[in-house]
Amino acid sequence: MQDSGMPGAGPHDPQSPPCDPKQKSPRFGAGQDPAKRDQILDGAGRVFSRMGFDAAGMADITREAGVSKGTIYVYFEGKDDLFEALVDRERQRLFRSVIGSLDGPGTMEERLRAYAFTLTTALCSNEVIQAHRIIIGISSRKPSIGATFYERGPRLGMAALAGFFESQIVAGRLRSCDTARAAQIFVELCLSGLFRQRLLAYLPEPPTKAQVEANVEAAIEVFGAAYFAAQPDTWGQVRA
Repeated sequence: MQDSGMPGAGPHDPQSPPCDPKQKSPRFGAGQDPAKRDQILDGAGRVFSRMGFDAAGMADITREAGVSKGTIYVYFEGKDDLFEALVDRERQRLFRSVIGSLDGPGTMEERLRAYAFTLTTALCSNEVIQAHRIIIGISSRKPSIGATFYERGPRLGMAALAGFFESQIVAGRLRSCDTARAAQIFVELCLSGLFRQRLLAYLPEPPTKAQVEANVEAAIEVFGAAYFAAQPDTWGQVRA
């Protein structure tokens, strides 16, 4: 073959021009298309929120998701598996947002405040409250689902917060303590007076920003009095 005289003209040359943007989308194997999986989960989420777990059927989910029943079974074993996958996906989004606030800039108090605000707002949202109600309803008959929910959600989140507390003890900003128990106490303080009322529909709507901020400030004050190593007037001066 005659040399064209142009560098990078060969079909396998690493300097070849980029592919035509109009080329076909990548092909995925059975059950491997993330967009299709999300489409199914989105549809299932709407069905579970509207009908609850027990009343929801696979036929309802296929209609809502706009896929065939055969397609759903390529991705999920059944309704239990689909529900757990949906909860896992939403949990991962929540976890990244909440735990990420502990890694941000600022003093220990500022990072705890950001964590507390993000956590309380998220856990009192309509979506998370509805998920908790469904889990509670299922757990009496399928305790493994409730146990898995706790292990992968609240327990994992508590462990991350306890790890943050351990680093602050080493830095001299927190008093020596049982960090796992301290994490539980701080979270309960943040949710006090809001989460249970939301869960039982005493508060029909999510708390306002002002309500969340008031809870957070009270939690910081009470927790700080028991666990912070520095005095209140020096908290803001202690930086990471």
